[in-house]
Amino acid sequence: MQFLFQTLSNKAMHRQVLWLAIPMVLSNITIPLLGLVDAAVIGHLEHAWYLGGVALGSTVISVTFWLLGFLRMSTTGLTAQAFGADNRAGLARVWLQGMLMALGFAAVFLLLHRFIADGVFGFSSASAEVKLYAQQYFVIRAWSAPASLVNFVLLGWLLGTQNSRAPMWMVIITNVVNIVLDLLFVLGLGWKVQGVALASVIADYSGMGFGLWCVWRYWLQHQLPSPLALLRESTQGLSRFVRLNRDIFLRSLCLQAAFSFMTFQGAAFGDQTVAANAVLMSFLMMISYGMDGFAYAMEAMVGKAIGAKSETQLKAAMIGSAFWSVIICLLLTLAFGWYGSALIRLITDISAVQQTAQVYLPWLVAMPLTSMWCFLLDGIFIGATKGREMRNSMFVAACTFFVVFYGFAFWGNHALWLAMLSFMAMRGLSLGIVLLRQWRQGSFLA
Repeated sequence: MQFLFQTLSNKAMHRQVLWLAIPMVLSNITIPLLGLVDAAVIGHLEHAWYLGGVALGSTVISVTFWLLGFLRMSTTGLTAQAFGADNRAGLARVWLQGMLMALGFAAVFLLLHRFIADGVFGFSSASAEVKLYAQQYFVIRAWSAPASLVNFVLLGWLLGTQNSRAPMWMVIITNVVNIVLDLLFVLGLGWKVQGVALASVIADYSGMGFGLWCVWRYWLQHQLPSPLALLRESTQGLSRFVRLNRDIFLRSLCLQAAFSFMTFQGAAFGDQTVAANAVLMSFLMMISYGMDGFAYAMEAMVGKAIGAKSETQLKAAMIGSAFWSVIICLLLTLAFGWYGSALIRLITDISAVQQTAQVYLPWLVAMPLTSMWCFLLDGIFIGATKGREMRNSMFVAACTFFVVFYGFAFWGNHALWLAMLSFMAMRGLSLGIVLLRQWRQGSFLA
């Protein structure tokens, strides 16, 4: 208890947490802004199928790249541990392995992207026009794969070196370039769907260029070994890197299954319900954008503490991140409770959707403080590079989601939101149990 109060009164600890978390929160804010600009620019063209095509094509691209997001998480944890251990060769090796893996996945994707497009859009029930423009968008946007996947590695590596400002500017530069080129290519040059896709490709490479420059500066300042000199040793620790990525990928599949089911099952309850769920899911994304910043801070701080074999640093990282997460989630809970109806009206002016969304709003009021723990514990286990535990926890949570939904299916859409709340709670609970058990056994820091 004395350590808890000492940590909470430590201004340096609070500065470290906020120094890492706030830039990532700010960069996350630009992500929904980009989606709004894309929709606004393409939505002002003369036919609705342009917007439908971009929405369908970007969804396929986003899901594909998102499933490969394990590259960022594994890189963050391993880099932070090497940083904490002051292992310069380890820092360089993690970067090299991550880059080679990212470029390898990108090459495979580019070889197969035409077959992927034909297969996915062939099964779609969208109109011929929407599928045409979706495929048009997908084929152009696929060429951003090398930059997008390399950016995962760069973001993770920079964050692992306790630098959150460079990743923030990477994300901001990418999104600002995308927005500017959207306006130029679509409204200025009239390139329509091709313009939106090309803007995203150029933006991804712009972010990659800035990220590589930041890595190069760090490399020179800290005199890391040459990547070429490490090529012969690039297989050292590779099996651990591959296992970690495998486990996080399987975890991501379980996560995607729950959220995809939420969308498709909501559609089965009718147009008003699926629209209301979309409005409320945007609130859930607000929670995610806020909490991800503190989860990223936790990843970097925990990885550094484990690399340094410092239990004191590890405890301070957990306490500091949890403290600020509670504050943020309390504010979000109050905002949804007091201003939830006003926020719904801000997003949609369709009265039937407003009324339906308000019926399910209480589930969102309960969400911040319930889901907070899964974000924080994800950060702890990513920093500790314990992928197997994360995989198993997410599998248990996904099973809980489907058991709860089908057990309470007679509640209709309420069952869907109960299942999502249970899913978030179980993610945190299962990881919390593992953390406590390993901590008592003395194996967590090992």
